[in-house]
Amino acid sequence: MSPDKNRLKTGLRMAIIALTVTAAGCSTISNLNPFGSDDDEAPPPVARTSTMPSGSSSLDPNRSGSTAPAQSGPVMTQVSQPVPLASGAPNEYVVQTGDTLWDIAATFLRDPWYWPEVWYVNPQVENPHLIYPGDVLALVTINGQQRITTVRASTFRLSPQARATPLTESITSIPYEQISAFLSKGLVLEKDQADQLPYILSTRGDHLIASAGNDVYVRGGEPTANGTRYSVVHVGDELRDPDDNKLIGYQGIYVGEGALSRGGDPATVALTDTNREALNGDRLVPETVDIPLNFFPKAPEIDIDGRIISVVDGVSLIGQYQVVVLNRGARNGLAPGDVLTVFQAGEVVKDRYANTSLLGTAVRGGGESVALPDEEAGTIMVFKVYDRIGYGLVMEATSDIHVLDAVRNPI
Repeated sequence: MSPDKNRLKTGLRMAIIALTVTAAGCSTISNLNPFGSDDDEAPPPVARTSTMPSGSSSLDPNRSGSTAPAQSGPVMTQVSQPVPLASGAPNEYVVQTGDTLWDIAATFLRDPWYWPEVWYVNPQVENPHLIYPGDVLALVTINGQQRITTVRASTFRLSPQARATPLTESITSIPYEQISAFLSKGLVLEKDQADQLPYILSTRGDHLIASAGNDVYVRGGEPTANGTRYSVVHVGDELRDPDDNKLIGYQGIYVGEGALSRGGDPATVALTDTNREALNGDRLVPETVDIPLNFFPKAPEIDIDGRIISVVDGVSLIGQYQVVVLNRGARNGLAPGDVLTVFQAGEVVKDRYANTSLLGTAVRGGGESVALPDEEAGTIMVFKVYDRIGYGLVMEATSDIHVLDAVRNPI
């Protein structure tokens, strides 16, 4: 046989092998294809599964104290019931700048706090828990269950270069700008926390009160480096647990800001900005951001039954993205990322129609007091906890929310 015929037969054999491999690959990939046609039927509810170890809530496996899944894929548990999809849930979604994890979860799921149960960790992606603008999130079928996973944008898939997006550009769980003011100004001081904070001992010079431009002498707290910034907070009204009337904290009234200019006992703090007078005894709170913004929304692991005891800024009606304070904390099993439903307490009304005739004439008695059922008023996500206090951000407000409204596990 001539060399040309040998080459021709070899080429045909390789073409057949290539076509066979391609067909097999397409068969496998079709099960994971997130890009359905416009004629596809609406996807069924996502089966509830578990993709994270119990107690893990961080999206960032490098964050201190977090626990990242070690498995190459999700750990499938016994399906208890399906997780309903949102009405009109898309087959895919391109993450936008300004999105939060809550927004994205609500795009796919009717109840966003079930996100950890359907999120599929892609082991081939660096930092698989993190989501970035431009990422394509898709509904896929894995082992017979519908999941949500990351499919990198087409420009990334076609490029041989590695992704170089900074971690700081990843999508956060909640809008940071909504709690940034709380971090420095809107404070509630837990009792034990207030007792341990440094306090103003005296003002330098012949001043009974201090303001921006003055130096104050400070005692207490942990030694810190010069330049450390503080928020000055006046200790206001007591906060008591409405369940047992125990003192659990104080309202914190923002006074201003300052920076440590000299260490020692007493130390010196230079006030740089104030909006009211700083008084002896006012507390200094270090301006450190110790709130993780990357965590999965999730239902609490144990039953929570608490109340809203305060709202930052002191408004009477509480709306979306306002910070509220709860009378439940770490000792009650509350953790960052926990989602709670707010229940507006039902009114007590008089039943003047009980025990009456059909004509409305009272037969006996009447005027019985009846408590109407509690009604759902919104959803909050916990972002920081102390021992007996938790801070939550109102994610949804479907009705008026007030101080002393109940907070419980989502139904």
